[in-house]
Amino acid sequence: MLEKQVDIKRQNTLIETLSNRKAKYIVGTLLLSGIGIALPRIFHILAGSSAGATFLPMHIAVLIAALVFGGLSASIVAGSSVICNYLLTGMPTLARLPYMLVELVIYAVLLSIFNKKFNSYISLIATIILGRVLYSGVLFAAINIFGLPTYGISVMQSIIAGLPGIAIQLACVPFIAKVMNERLKLKND
Repeated sequence: MLEKQVDIKRQNTLIETLSNRKAKYIVGTLLLSGIGIALPRIFHILAGSSAGATFLPMHIAVLIAALVFGGLSASIVAGSSVICNYLLTGMPTLARLPYMLVELVIYAVLLSIFNKKFNSYISLIATIILGRVLYSGVLFAAINIFGLPTYGISVMQSIIAGLPGIAIQLACVPFIAKVMNERLKLKND
């Protein structure tokens, strides 16, 4: 009987721990990091090596993290996704890695800021537009001011190539974030 009470007490403690806001953020960030690592691989297997530039799968986990958990979580998802994907698969390439990391962190920060003032759809659209503008500035500075090598694609080419991914982001990310916020009850904690 005493063992059963101890087991019930442990279960209740675990449930309380997982119910608190901090635990939700930590577990959510870890899960979205895992998705940011797995999703690109899935797209590459199903659609080939150019699938990353077309469907922008790493962006999805970062954008969801920004809408659900905020900029810090999304930045962690961005960093872990880019670095782990490179270490596990060699993609993005080493030449592309720092640019991809900066790009995703820009989106993470912008979306978390915009989401405090606007709904998720407007925030996402503003992030996609302003994020590309800022990313253009980063590329310009890296290449023309610091003399760093580029990975061989312009911002305009990446926008055109990534239109299917942007469409997926607009169609799915706000919906997924809304469901996660409702299920995790983050707005009411």
